Amino acid sequence: MTTPIGPEAQRPNPALEPLAQVLGTWRTTATHPHVPGTTFHGRTSFARHEGGAFVLMRSEIDEPEIPSAVAVIGSDDAAGTLTMLYSDERDVSRRYTVEVGDGEVSWHRDEAGFAQRMVLTIAGDGSRLDAKGTMSHDGGPWEDDLQLTYERIDVSD
Repeated sequence: MTTPIGPEAQRPNPALEPLAQVLGTWRTTATHPHVPGTTFHGRTSFARHEGGAFVLMRSEIDEPEIPSAVAVIGSDDAAGTLTMLYSDERDVSRRYTVEVGDGEVSWHRDEAGFAQRMVLTIAGDGSRLDAKGTMSHDGGPWEDDLQLTYERIDVSD
């Protein structure tokens, strides 16, 4: 049996504790303005990773128009910020700034060619998330992007 490498670093990250409210597995339904009249179905999970040092998000949509994705969320203690590194099946990878507020989790990227924002509003009982995505191309006006409803399937630690 191989000895684990660095197990002492696999510990809870207190900076990620505000994300505890979204941990778990969620059933998703979604719409996208570029595919009018279509409802997408899938699953998303948010789980502690490496003993809580990070939060791992995995998402998949049954229909092929929306890519499956994985993201890892971590913190920078010195800057007091949270960052998400995102990758999907299209070979797209992006870095987002994550913010957690009262009843809300959001992530955004403000790159000149393509800016994007997602705001998840958390239901008071924690059983549902309503997510509104917006995007801007080349500094243009913000327009609707992916809209999601998350319904909790189970809770994770």
